[in-house]
Amino acid sequence: MKAPKNGVTAVAMYRGPITKDGGKVKKNAKKKGSPLDNTATSNGKANGVKGKGSKNMPRWKMVSREAITLGQKVSYKKNQKKNKGKQVVKENVNEKTIKENKQSKQIKTESGLISENKMEEKKVNDNKKKKKARKSKGKKKNAAKQENGEENGVLVMEEVAEESDGNEMDVETLSGEDIEARNTGDSREEGQQSFQWIIHPYSEEDFFSKYWEQGPLHIKRNSGYYEGLFTTADLDRILHNNVVQYTKNLDITSYSNGKRETHNPIGQAHAPVVWDYYNNGCSVRMLNPQTFHARVWKLLATLQEYFNSFCGANVYLTPPDTQGFAPHWDDIEAFILQLEGKKRWRVYKPRVEEEVLPVDSSGNLDENEIGEPILDVTLEEGDLLYFPRGFIHQGHAVEGNHSLHITVSTYQKNTWGHFLQKMLPQAVSVAMAEDVEFRKGLPRNYLNCMGIANMDHNIEGREAFIKKVGEMVGRMLEIAPLDAAVDQMGTGFMHDCLPPFLTIADKSCSVYGGGEKWSPSKKRVVNRVELGPDTPVRLIRGNCLRVVVEADNVRLYHTLENSREYHAEEPQYLEIVPESAPVVEALIHAYPQYITIENLPLEEETEKMAVVSGLWERGLLVTAQPLDASYDD
Repeated sequence: MKAPKNGVTAVAMYRGPITKDGGKVKKNAKKKGSPLDNTATSNGKANGVKGKGSKNMPRWKMVSREAITLGQKVSYKKNQKKNKGKQVVKENVNEKTIKENKQSKQIKTESGLISENKMEEKKVNDNKKKKKARKSKGKKKNAAKQENGEENGVLVMEEVAEESDGNEMDVETLSGEDIEARNTGDSREEGQQSFQWIIHPYSEEDFFSKYWEQGPLHIKRNSGYYEGLFTTADLDRILHNNVVQYTKNLDITSYSNGKRETHNPIGQAHAPVVWDYYNNGCSVRMLNPQTFHARVWKLLATLQEYFNSFCGANVYLTPPDTQGFAPHWDDIEAFILQLEGKKRWRVYKPRVEEEVLPVDSSGNLDENEIGEPILDVTLEEGDLLYFPRGFIHQGHAVEGNHSLHITVSTYQKNTWGHFLQKMLPQAVSVAMAEDVEFRKGLPRNYLNCMGIANMDHNIEGREAFIKKVGEMVGRMLEIAPLDAAVDQMGTGFMHDCLPPFLTIADKSCSVYGGGEKWSPSKKRVVNRVELGPDTPVRLIRGNCLRVVVEADNVRLYHTLENSREYHAEEPQYLEIVPESAPVVEALIHAYPQYITIENLPLEEETEKMAVVSGLWERGLLVTAQPLDASYDD
């Protein structure tokens, strides 16, 4: 792709982290652990992030008295007095823009040709209506303001819960249908449709109100319902045509006389050896079929857009009249899709309250410790069986029939408890930084009235201490950085995710299929393309990235460069300067509609082009139409 004029890419983009001394390092280099453990340092020359002495104060900024990497309240706000040119959204359309729009080409829509001049007129009218609506609500006061006399920004101290009109986005968007875009769908709606297909004929409302996390559900359907999803012949082709490793990709198991065994050799799983195990009564479990099979990948990548949680799968092939696994419970929500043959399933409720919705899977359980099943059913081709995490289960292939099923799983470690594990440490740090009550000393006698040895004694000071702890927790929760903790969960989701399954339309309108290529006949690079100010763009998927503020940097964690093998790659991200973050925010909230580059909320056209070019080059954006190759001469 041809670079934007004036060479300003560095103003907006730096594709990778930098070391503490400012030197560039290998992309995404980091220590093991959370993707948020490390924080890149600012280097204005290397990546466009302004240092502390800069006159340009970012609008996307950590706002807290203490610079706590993960526990900040995040805010950006426009300087409405001295920085109107740098506003997130221009409230008024200037004369230059109107003149340019009058000269612009007409855009074809389903109802005919509508000039951009009329679209601009509509935009102005819409802006007036939105302003009127905002005024009717009244302006909310900021918690505190810290005015800065420098030219390009005002830092605003405000509570996360408070909203103000200054932060509202008012960017003109374009319907994909109206501009005849190649991509008009919404990935989240497509995920919803895929889930509805799985639970058909039940509605989402019925499923989530009566069965989700509550109890098992068996749906009887015709034998051709899952046709084309996955077959035993597909498994055979994968074994013959791919390097499938025992333990990593495939398990050989058996269960008889109450004993469960794994028979994995070392190295590659060659087809003749696997089939020999099968003929001797062993079950075959493929741990990550999405790595090798496009239709399974597409289903899971689509479902994760709906659940906002990683969706995985295992495929199980069981010989007739055998069982491969001992009774156990899992730590995931399980959807059993019976693809071939028949299998008898017995499902048992959790034995005690502590095993309801467990955090971890169980070990192998004995038949005499699981009680009587609450569901005993034989699945046939096309059937579905759902059961929540914590429900004990076992499956046995019916005599005379092999069984092939795929288990689709989701919601692993995606609970309120896991969220609070992220949020509470941050909340304590923010509270200690912002509230003097948390920095006051403990009572002198607290060791004498509290502790296990004092639990059953009514010692003076004990009741007051317990009451004070309750008050402090309440104060802490009032200023808890909820959004920062959710962003941590979101970055984990980005790392877990499968990369999107790209369609032909996706590829033709993105860096994956469009742009420069080598011409064998001309013996040179051809098909040079360029994004223009009037090019409509949108995110390639609704949930393909997460915006996170870390210290003075804004990171975009994304899924596009993930592997189809779980966590085979480090977390993928790119960094932008805080001034450019409103562009990404506008794209997120516009999806599935498009925005022309010239309408993005930045002042300078070169800055808009630089940000969009960087996102396009990383595969995060699609254009409405394939870019024209206008520079081959």
